[in-house]
Amino acid sequence: MAVQVGQSAPDFALKGVAGGEFIDVKLSDYRGKWVVLFFYPLDFTFVCPTEIQGFAKHNEEFEKLGAQVLGASVDSEHSHKAWIERDFGSLPFPLLSDIRREATDAYGVLLPDGIALRGTFIIDPEGTLKYAAVHSNNVGRNTDETLRVLQALQTGELCPVDWRPGQATLS
Repeated sequence: MAVQVGQSAPDFALKGVAGGEFIDVKLSDYRGKWVVLFFYPLDFTFVCPTEIQGFAKHNEEFEKLGAQVLGASVDSEHSHKAWIERDFGSLPFPLLSDIRREATDAYGVLLPDGIALRGTFIIDPEGTLKYAAVHSNNVGRNTDETLRVLQALQTGELCPVDWRPGQATLS
């Protein structure tokens, strides 16, 4: 059974690419920080680059909130590196390879054909899953909404519908 909001986020140890270099990443490396983990279907596709560009565009805002963005798919780290070099030049966050599909399965986004659904997960500094959104691969996610939800979670209070930073909470 996949992890649910309120449970400990499944740890993982994955290969990836950051700054043009191959890296090893464990979720536990980010204990003490918020993590925005997003899974996407495959490299060299149509919708995925738009999402990655969206997270890259907002990366500085995520960093100011003490959050690390991590992207992951079932492609190899070599595919990630080639794709980054060809389509992006560079990215301000790592792309991780879940080639064994263990993390993708643990987070409940693995499809029977072996690729991932579009899943977005926010994990708090203690390693607890605080937010999960999974949807069709035909539609890109909204990075502004991910940023808003992170900000709401960081208040530690009850936030009403359409809450925005600076607005009153319900607590």
